[in-house]
Amino acid sequence: MLLGDLGADVIKVEPPEGDSSRGWGPPWIGDRAGARGEPGVAAYFAAVNRNKRSLRLDLRIDRSRQVLSRLLERSDVLVENFRVGRLASLGFDDTALARLNRDLVHLAISGYGADGPEAARPGYDFVIQAEGGLMSITGFPDDEGGHPTKVGVAISDVVTGLFGVVSVLSALLGRERAAARGQRIDVSILESTLAVLINQAQNAFVSGVAPRRLGNAHPNIVPYETFATGDGEIAIAVGSERQWPRFCEALGLPALVDDPRFATNADRVTNRSVLRPLVAERLSGRPTNEWLGRLGDADIPCGRINDVLEAFAMPQARARGMDVSVQHPVLGAVRQVGIPFKLSATPASIRSAPPMLGEHSRLILEELGYAPVEIEALERDDIV
Repeated sequence: MLLGDLGADVIKVEPPEGDSSRGWGPPWIGDRAGARGEPGVAAYFAAVNRNKRSLRLDLRIDRSRQVLSRLLERSDVLVENFRVGRLASLGFDDTALARLNRDLVHLAISGYGADGPEAARPGYDFVIQAEGGLMSITGFPDDEGGHPTKVGVAISDVVTGLFGVVSVLSALLGRERAAARGQRIDVSILESTLAVLINQAQNAFVSGVAPRRLGNAHPNIVPYETFATGDGEIAIAVGSERQWPRFCEALGLPALVDDPRFATNADRVTNRSVLRPLVAERLSGRPTNEWLGRLGDADIPCGRINDVLEAFAMPQARARGMDVSVQHPVLGAVRQVGIPFKLSATPASIRSAPPMLGEHSRLILEELGYAPVEIEALERDDIV
């Protein structure tokens, strides 16, 4: 989807029954859509499938594989997330792909990578959040009744996609600038999850101790977490030594500035258990809006805890175009998350709604040079 947002012509090759996420509802957008009578578009599917055209192919059938071969001959990039070895078993191993198109960039996304003892396993975000250490640092501590918890979105899947985009763009740039040909890129959900452990992983490497769950607290910065107010809860991030005195003044606790237990961030991390109750008691005595005003006036990073709809209703989010709509051929206007990157010379754009299954099959076949009689035969035989 991100490549599509950036202007790529993305063709989504789907099996006869469609991408499985088409059925991951409710909620649904509409009741029924499409000539094949599939249910309304699942919100989950709509989240990541805009700016794509849908080509329905049954790759178990030789004539369908011939269509895919013709498509690959004309393509810059192939992105696939089959289990390791499955694409090769269909006749599209690295040698075959190179024979079809020497310049093809092949992004192979898998659960655990192309080799190693776990390579053959299917990869699911939820399981890999657990295995990859992310779940162990998410949630509140055991002594506060907490348990290892997944992130509220499929973050391992998301960052795998992001790493995939970075890799594809690098390979395309290398093809242009370094006279390189096409290449294979392996990106796995496990490795992507391990990579985003960043400071937590480095802390563990240096200390030899696995990090523990801290709820909303930060392992290396204090105070940097959520606090209850008199009528709600706010997030506060005192991220520098310059902010610390202003924070204390805004709270009406100036004595903390000169307290040697809290003189530096390192001291505050060491004495977290002493400092937090002092701050928490003070914040609990007044309402959220008052604290946001006082902390904002002191230029202390802080904010209310919004739900998802409230987040998109923020004036700043609206001003930056993060709540948009795209016109669907059957369902009308479909609300979408906006594009988070703004390019001044080559702006990204949302040009088309998430496609119906096989919506563009005929058009794509025409572009590949199939004659009308050939297309009719493929449709009649349920090849597309």
